[in-house]
Amino acid sequence: MRGMLVGIVAGLLSFAFLKIYGEPQVDIAIAFETQMEAAEAAAASSVEHEHELVSRKLQAGLGLFVAVMGYSVAFGGLFGLAYAFAYRRVPGAVTPQGVSILLAAAGFVAIYLVPNLKYPANPPAVGDAKTIGVRTALYFIMIAVSIAAMIGAFSLKRLLGRRLSDWNSTLAVVAYYVVIVAIAGLLLPAVNEVPAQFPAVVLWKFRVASIGAQFIMWATLGLLFGALTQRAAAPDGLRV
Repeated sequence: MRGMLVGIVAGLLSFAFLKIYGEPQVDIAIAFETQMEAAEAAAASSVEHEHELVSRKLQAGLGLFVAVMGYSVAFGGLFGLAYAFAYRRVPGAVTPQGVSILLAAAGFVAIYLVPNLKYPANPPAVGDAKTIGVRTALYFIMIAVSIAAMIGAFSLKRLLGRRLSDWNSTLAVVAYYVVIVAIAGLLLPAVNEVPAQFPAVVLWKFRVASIGAQFIMWATLGLLFGALTQRAAAPDGLRV
């Protein structure tokens, strides 16, 4: 429950960031897509027009809010479960707040940052509709590999901690994780369907918005959940 409540706060912050910074990039991308479709229709002498099932105003408002809040609350609940499992099992993190921050950092890297480096987020007008199934499958494969490698790194850290110094064991597990995800990234096929004429600045800002929203969510989960859990775990006389 604590994780889901923190997820609400994370969702509100992420929604505000996406609304202010991300949505303008989506509008530009949609305008570009509309122009491309109009040009193709004119070249083909077509007069067919597709009608929106959901208006752009609803997508950018209530639709975005519901999606971001649902996503953040769900990850908040999962974060709470992961914390319950990791507490007292994570080497080197002796406080609840330390475990929470470390878990959030690992989640951001493993679940979003590394898979996004291989298959970055794309705005409308980028990507072929016919390949969306393949692209989605590849993205989830990369996430699965990254999570498995991160879990393996924590297990290796506990094992090496008995034989090596904390610094050397940390370097070893970081190298292990990097090697595993690098091999996976090299073996999985690359996907590049960005139109040559698509504005590079818009693409860059859209991807920054995607990374920023994820960073805000994970940072809020780690910091706020950690602070609340640290306070709950403290003796009554030491609470402030």
